Amino acid sequence: ASNKDNKPTIAIKSAPAMGFAPFRVILTVDVKGGPDDYEQYYCATAEWDMGDGNRADQADDCDPYEAGKSQIKRRYIREQVFDTPGEFRVVFKLKQKNKVVGTGVTTIRVRGMRDGDEIIR
Repeated sequence: ASNKDNKPTIAIKSAPAMGFAPFRVILTVDVKGGPDDYEQYYCATAEWDMGDGNRADQADDCDPYEAGKSQIKRRYIREQVFDTPGEFRVVFKLKQKNKVVGTGVTTIRVRGMRDGDEIIR
């Protein structure tokens, strides 16, 4: 395989993975493998779609890309609070301008507080 095919992988996890609303979670994205100077991931905009209508972008100011010198970011961390019960599909994307160059997905499960058998929302 050529170096071009050696694309880093994106792994996203949440800690904790499940809880009661309002549920505070730390989302961690690890960019694993591939070259440290992988150009498409260098200085990419990180876009978070929380699955509950919330979205956020993280962009860094970076120096111009230099092969062999530029270092891609290996970890992205976001804290999020889910206020309502449900299953939420969290999608993390790395983008160059409007082009998606990498994606990671995880599911967050948020339970309602139970009072007897009633769920209070």
